Amino acid sequence: MKFRSTMLASSLAIAALAVATQASAACSYPKAPDQMPDGNKASKEEMIAGMKAMRAYNDLIKQYTDCLKSEHDTAVAKIDPSLDDAKKAKAKDDLDKVLMQKNDAAVDDASAVTGRFNEQIRVYNAAHKS
Repeated sequence: MKFRSTMLASSLAIAALAVATQASAACSYPKAPDQMPDGNKASKEEMIAGMKAMRAYNDLIKQYTDCLKSEHDTAVAKIDPSLDDAKKAKAKDDLDKVLMQKNDAAVDDASAVTGRFNEQIRVYNAAHKS
């Protein structure tokens, strides 16, 4: 009996990850801007273009995290209602962990890219003081 419940729990975890993997396939991870202006050399127009690219990237990150949440909610709704409460909770917890990891990774990446751009803004401002 113990072996059977262990196998069932493992199967549920694998199924939850499979659903999460399928869900994330519909959500495209945004690519960071290819180039970032060099604050020492960039013109004002290049800095503004960089700012627009960063805004667009941040919008894509928001769309991605919204998509992840939507896909997560859909996967949670598909958890087999015939399972006992503990197994349903475990399946939901597994899906929650996947969502949190993917969401946090995207936000961390966006924060790092934004931080690099903000540093170039500081360099630009320092180089172009009147």
